[in-house]
Amino acid sequence: MPMFVTGLIKSGEKTWFQRSGSNDHFRNSTIPHPDAGPTDLSPQYLPPTRPTRCHRSPRVGGCACATFTAGCNGLCCAAFMAEYDGVSYAAFMTECDCKKAEGYCVSCQPESEKSEVVNIPSPDPRNESILVAAPLQKANEFFPKFKRLFTDVVLEPTDLEQSKLFFKNISWTEAFEVIEIELGFMYDIFYTKPMVAYDEWGLIRRFICLFSAISTIMGFLIIDKHEYSTIDVIITWLLLAGAIVQEIYSIILLCSSDWTISWLNKQEKHEFRLPYLFPGNNRWSDSMAQYSLISYSLKKLPTKFSEVWKFFCISQMLECSSKNSNAVPKYLKSLIFEQLMEISKSASDIKEGKRLCAHRGDWTLEKMRCFSRLGWSIGEEFDQSILIWHLATDLCYYTDLNKNSSPVKNSDCKASKLLSDYMVYLLVKRPVMLPDGIGKIRFQDSCAAATRFFRTCTKLLLQVNTEIPPLKVKGDRSKSVLFDACRLAKSLQSLEAEKKWNCEKKWEMMSHVWVEMLCYAACHCPHNRHAEELAKGGELLTHVWLLMAHFGITEHVYQD
Repeated sequence: MPMFVTGLIKSGEKTWFQRSGSNDHFRNSTIPHPDAGPTDLSPQYLPPTRPTRCHRSPRVGGCACATFTAGCNGLCCAAFMAEYDGVSYAAFMTECDCKKAEGYCVSCQPESEKSEVVNIPSPDPRNESILVAAPLQKANEFFPKFKRLFTDVVLEPTDLEQSKLFFKNISWTEAFEVIEIELGFMYDIFYTKPMVAYDEWGLIRRFICLFSAISTIMGFLIIDKHEYSTIDVIITWLLLAGAIVQEIYSIILLCSSDWTISWLNKQEKHEFRLPYLFPGNNRWSDSMAQYSLISYSLKKLPTKFSEVWKFFCISQMLECSSKNSNAVPKYLKSLIFEQLMEISKSASDIKEGKRLCAHRGDWTLEKMRCFSRLGWSIGEEFDQSILIWHLATDLCYYTDLNKNSSPVKNSDCKASKLLSDYMVYLLVKRPVMLPDGIGKIRFQDSCAAATRFFRTCTKLLLQVNTEIPPLKVKGDRSKSVLFDACRLAKSLQSLEAEKKWNCEKKWEMMSHVWVEMLCYAACHCPHNRHAEELAKGGELLTHVWLLMAHFGITEHVYQD
């Protein structure tokens, strides 16, 4: 009987989770309740009963009130517009008609908006038990609004304003922590049972299931087991022990989850030192895969018995050896955050914020006055631009490395190399997260061209004459961008001599271009692809996408 109760609870939770996790139900949860506005007879919106004497301006001779101008006969209702802010339209227009009948000249002039100052409280030293209280509170505040990004329901302008004011006043560590918590909430809604389990009733159900398993094992302990075979008894013991371990583990996960800590913050139960009792959760993999075209091209497949090697998928194994994963370093997160903050200063309104989503390197090149020289490299299709800049970045990186140049150890240089390899990984292994194109064809043709060049030529790639654009020579038959990348790399290297740049400034410009390309890819990745990647540990691209939305750089917002 106790295990029957446990089965009912778990089956009910699973059924409710499948319903709440459906696309239609999730979309409906992002839509607020119907709001027809305040009622006409609400006391706080009643018109003033006594008009006050209006002070006329001695120079103009008109009414000094901003709402009722000349012709008011010296009478004016004070703060008329202020009192009717948010009132129902019918009541507002009725009052306007009454004032016109009394001789007022009525004009609707909205009050000038006042910028709000975001007050970010410093953490209370007495609340050290909740280590991520401040970011968790803000993530819990923003999540109900920004989860619309995963649906076809757009954001509201007021949501963006509050978010922008907050993110412009925090550090990059706090910003990425808020993003991680929000995406953790999103993962729980899509792939776990947060709405069912992460509340006080969920904790009660977990303890009911635990006590049911314990009572079952106690009952099995006292019954006569001689009628059963030894194998059956052992299997039963193992199953009951596994059920208890599973319930204990569920309680630990429940108590250490962000949902539970957020609920405790609302209840002001800070004395329950959860982080010291239970381990914290890794909200995402915090890694970025790397893929290098040149490294892949240098892998020499065996010429003998090549068909046999392909049959046993050896070629795929060699291909995977060109791919690895690196932890997302702190300097890269800081670079992305600072670059987005700088770009967001141009987003004065929603229209401008949407326009910024189309930048993929041109903003940086124009700022650094290099667009006339390098603009051709980002004006092509996006997958072509990725491969051109990826190969050029590798050529510049290894050229500077051979010179024993110290800037190779510079954070901008390392960030450029990481983002370059990451974008090619997305192009080759996650093409559905990038805009449509022929990226895989370009990659294969470029690899073939690089492999042939490395086998037949003895001179360096940067020594190849690229005065004439490669497209005019080879035509459009091959989609290789190898020598286009050589042309770009030589232009980048020439910046040090022709524009008197040092190596650090060159890599700074390149890293900013790569951040723009990353942001462009994040904006143009379908929201359902972002959601799917959450189940695989998450992608840096998804974190950048949500961070951009918090800075107001998004197309997923309502505009009048």
